[in-house]
Amino acid sequence: MKTASIPSLRVEPALRSAAESVLQDGESLSSFVEQSIRICVDRRRLQKEFIARGLSSRDEAKRKDEYFSASEILDELDSLLIQAEAKAKAQE
Repeated sequence: MKTASIPSLRVEPALRSAAESVLQDGESLSSFVEQSIRICVDRRRLQKEFIARGLSSRDEAKRKDEYFSASEILDELDSLLIQAEAKAKAQE
């Protein structure tokens, strides 16, 4: 597989120093930048998917005319938490 280059980036010396100060043993600035880009790309992809699911859920609720209040959802989550805690305690 061929590799591609990321354009060089001009930054303030303080930012470069800050980045270099957190490098782990044996880690290069280039590998740090690559890892940072991968993490940011993943986070943005996940955000995009999250928003798409939210919009889809909204559209489905509108289509079905089925809505739940925040208090109903919180009550349900509290119930699930109580059940999970009871199950964990029973397994001790």
